[in-house]
Amino acid sequence: MKARHDPYAAFRIPAYRLFLLGWSFALVGTRSQSVAVGWEIYQRTGQALALGYVGLVQAIPIMALALPAGFLVDRHDRRRILLLSLVGMTLTSLGLAVVSHTSGPVALIYLLLFLDATAVALGRPARHALLPRLVPRETFPNAVTWNTSTHQVASVAGPALGGFIVAFSVPSAYVVCAAGSLAFLLLMTRIQLTTAAPDPAPASWDTLIGGLRFVCRTRLILAAISLDMLAVLFGGAVYLLPIYAEDILAVGAHGYGWLNAAPAAGAFCMALFLAHRPPMRRAGRNLLLAVAGFGAATIVFGFSRLFGLSLVMLFLTGALDNISVVVRHTLIQLGTPDRLRGRVSAINGVFIGASNELGGLESGLVAHFLGPVFSVVSGGIATILVVAATALASPELRRLGTLQSIVSTPTEE
Repeated sequence: MKARHDPYAAFRIPAYRLFLLGWSFALVGTRSQSVAVGWEIYQRTGQALALGYVGLVQAIPIMALALPAGFLVDRHDRRRILLLSLVGMTLTSLGLAVVSHTSGPVALIYLLLFLDATAVALGRPARHALLPRLVPRETFPNAVTWNTSTHQVASVAGPALGGFIVAFSVPSAYVVCAAGSLAFLLLMTRIQLTTAAPDPAPASWDTLIGGLRFVCRTRLILAAISLDMLAVLFGGAVYLLPIYAEDILAVGAHGYGWLNAAPAAGAFCMALFLAHRPPMRRAGRNLLLAVAGFGAATIVFGFSRLFGLSLVMLFLTGALDNISVVVRHTLIQLGTPDRLRGRVSAINGVFIGASNELGGLESGLVAHFLGPVFSVVSGGIATILVVAATALASPELRRLGTLQSIVSTPTEE
């Protein structure tokens, strides 16, 4: 007889509950901060290109520090690295609050965002690599699903909260972000983990790029990461939401908060659905269809002039993106040997994290020269074309079955 599916298996593990609670606090804060940054930059400059620069200054450290951060995570205490990252994030958010309160120069906001992204770049691979050590292997897909679900709860609360906060006090949103990072830091100190054996390979260029070499050699992981990277790069409509809220839909700061919250609400609903359903049987096919649907919903949002329709389309982008997140994250973590997880997580951070920020730059540049509607619609069309190309180029991804069947690929290192 088949074992009964337990949708709450991961929550029965105390360390996982603490980790998830702390990450939720930090996410609420960072999402509130993102809303505040976009709103403040656009209000002070009135330029779409200025919003694109927000993505650029955050992408640079993510790309530059990915390999060193992954290397550090595989050779040192992952929890300690995450704690140091949270200290940096807390301090930069407090700095943004001071600059905003004193109406400091916009250039200083960009500098603090650069430093904040540096702290995130160092901590992200540590956070991803810690998760498989908090739960048993058979529970990991369930943990990823609830991770994304809780992520989206925070992502609903954060933008909505941020939208309401910035209507009264922009600096307060930065203070909320600092408080969230600090709460995550304190909860992480309560999690006791045995220190994993460090990577025995000596420090060298070969060990530094070990994660990149593994990703390039493992075609299934490479296809999944590349698909998501390009979809995010071209589908960066969220960076133009201040323009849509202010100039196209005319819904102001409160409507801007709801526009930011809609994708997270959709992702949360999808995560709940996935958690209570039996495991996917055709994860690869679901991934391809979800990303194609994401592109289609982006196109409709780009053309929409109705606030309600725009909310529905953003809701759908979040729901469909959540499927991609669950499949990709489970594939990467379970398909990678533990001693390479930090470096591979860092590479994934470059592919996904930097593409988020560069997607903002791309959207801002296209909007600046050709208009925001053209930027959003062309991005959705490009996303669908990327899905078609990936489906043709990667039969391994098309044939991917259940996530529980994923096994790590042996390495020669």
